[in-house]
Amino acid sequence: MTGPTRFELDEYAARRARLMQAMGPDGVAVLPAAREAIRNRDVHYRFRQDSDFRYLTGFPEPDAIAVLAPGRPEGEYVLFVRPRDPAREVWDGRRAGVDGARAQYGADQAFAVADFDKELPRLIGDRARLHYTLGEHAGLDSRIAACMREIREVSRRGPAAPAEVVALETTLHEMRLHKTAPEVEIVREACAVTAQAHVRAMKFARPGRWEYEVAAEIHHEFELHGMEPGYGSIVGGGENACILHYVENSARLKDGDLLLIDAGGELKGYTSDITRCFPVNGRFSGPQKAVYEAVLAAQLAAIQELRVGNPCDSAHKAATRKLTEGMVELGLLAGTADERIKDEGFRRFFMHGTGHWLGMDVHDVGRYKLGGQHRPFAAGMVMTVEPGLYIAPGSEGVDPRFWGIGVRIEDDVLITEHGPEVLTGGVPKAVDEIEALMRDA
Repeated sequence: MTGPTRFELDEYAARRARLMQAMGPDGVAVLPAAREAIRNRDVHYRFRQDSDFRYLTGFPEPDAIAVLAPGRPEGEYVLFVRPRDPAREVWDGRRAGVDGARAQYGADQAFAVADFDKELPRLIGDRARLHYTLGEHAGLDSRIAACMREIREVSRRGPAAPAEVVALETTLHEMRLHKTAPEVEIVREACAVTAQAHVRAMKFARPGRWEYEVAAEIHHEFELHGMEPGYGSIVGGGENACILHYVENSARLKDGDLLLIDAGGELKGYTSDITRCFPVNGRFSGPQKAVYEAVLAAQLAAIQELRVGNPCDSAHKAATRKLTEGMVELGLLAGTADERIKDEGFRRFFMHGTGHWLGMDVHDVGRYKLGGQHRPFAAGMVMTVEPGLYIAPGSEGVDPRFWGIGVRIEDDVLITEHGPEVLTGGVPKAVDEIEALMRDA
């Protein structure tokens, strides 16, 4: 088993140090790793580490528990892990074990995970605050509650139990929202490879091919770069593009279809998220081009709002304004844009938000509001920008030429002191650029 590089270990250590500084000397944090999940019968899903746990530890195995105890003389960073087991490792792969947790992953102390209940009273006793997220790990919740009861029962003769339990994500998720320079570089690389995958899909897609064949091209590009899908890829041809979370990817592509692809590769725990929409025969029809350019205008307007100091809902407002104007111009909506924004009539064809935080999770952590107000953008945040129009077949009162057209255009944008930086510009989105790419494929 190969552990993190020295650089990666230093980055994890710096994150733990920032969290412990925010917790204060009287705090202690307990954080569990993900557990393996059964796919069917005795087959497991491919293991994916909990994002918070990976962010702080880099430890890749299931069933571990991390404890952070600022100022603890015996060591501030304690890992409880599965012990080495040669018999099981023949079947399931190598384990770091207690020694590897220290030598390879930087733990100050490490114990077998079976010793957690025995060691926990010494770790949390006499700490004023326990930073832990209740309600997500029922088994661990009860074990921690039992430990605190035990400490209270003997508190007159020993250490006191924490008087307060604080949700760990209150601090941790704010940290994850603001990306460090090393994190940005990983996201940038994930975006570059994902852009290559989308270009490959554009060159491959043709009438008669299947949605799953196109998905395979994308996933192959990810695998070639040591990546995997960050979420279930959406490859929807024709009216399937009007289903927001279409993941069947089972239909045959027809001449005259638009193909919507929403796919992002994950690298070292960080994902990208790109959506492109293009004609499988290489040429937009008139109605397709009209809808597409309305969405593109909205996306370009929204991207310009991703500037330090702007409220984080400004991109959605800009996109909604442009899209509603476009819908009125196309005859999809009656009345004026102001009227349809006021009564939210635009939601008939644009029913989702314009973007979300991006990072270790595709819908990444971090609050959108602080004190009841939309928070301002700050340098180091990464947000997607993804307006769309979805005109379902048979839409009443809509010109049938537009029926079954679904368009979404999505890029990943880094907020910087100098303005928005589009990280996913390696895949074309202008009509003439898309048509030229497919014509030359």
